[in-house]
This record gives sequence, structure tokens and C-alpha cells, in this order.
Amino acid sequence: MSLKHPRTILVALDSSPRASLVLAEGVDLAQKLGGSLVLVRAIGLHHAIPVEALNESPTRVPEILERNDREELEQQAREAPPGLVGKVVVHVGVAWEVICRTAEEENADLIVIGSHGYSGIDKLLGTTAAKVVNHTRRSVLVVRERPTD
Repeated sequence: MSLKHPRTILVALDSSPRASLVLAEGVDLAQKLGGSLVLVRAIGLHHAIPVEALNESPTRVPEILERNDREELEQQAREAPPGLVGKVVVHVGVAWEVICRTAEEENADLIVIGSHGYSGIDKLLGTTAAKVVNHTRRSVLVVRERPTD
């Protein structure tokens, strides 16, 4: 594992508007350092259950959520320069655990993750980024939103 020549850069993406900033940072690093990207998304409690899931058995809901999120993540992968994204991974689970586990499974040299503002619940439970930093054995780049003038 080397940050001078990372082979694998894991980019953790959620469905927030800031995900494109995180992906852009991962793409920039991979291009400059010669690595490839693994895009990962964890599916937890969804803020919006797809309409099609409402008519299905509860056991099918995770499958539907995973399919929808995989399609969105694959679209983001297509927006990256050709050949840069080596893999797209989507798992149901707690975000920080999925990210840390996937980083180990993919032997990632670096994890790129977004930092999100501290809402009341974040102060109580801690952010996903903070938990990843505290629980992984990998180096982590936390991408912050650029300040507005």
C-alpha cells in the first residue's frame, strides 16, 4: 500500500448533491497518481422508498434498493474518464462498516469520502467519515465542501 503510487482508490459515494465533488476528487487523484477507482455505496435506511417496492414483499425491498442505487452509481462511473473506474460495489448495511469492509476486500490504498456538516444527529452519533477514519486501517482523504464567497 503506497500513497505515492496507489493502485486502488476507493471512492465512497452517497446520493447527496455533494457526491459529484467527492467523485471529482477521486478522479483527479487517480489520473494524477495512476490508480484506478472502486466506487462504493452503502444502502441503509432510505429516505425515499421507490414506489415499486411498496407493492413487493418486504424481503425484496433490499434487492430493489440495491438495484436502484447500483444504476445510479454506474451512471456516475460512466461520467468518469473511460477506463478509470475498475469496479462498482453496492451493499446493504451501515455505511461506515460497508466502506471499511470494501476497502479491505478491494485492498484499497486510499479511501476518498465526503465530509458532511454536523447536524444534531451527527453530533450525537458521529459522521460516517469520522467512523471510517477511526475504524479503517487505510489512509483516508476527507473531501470538504468548498466554501462559498
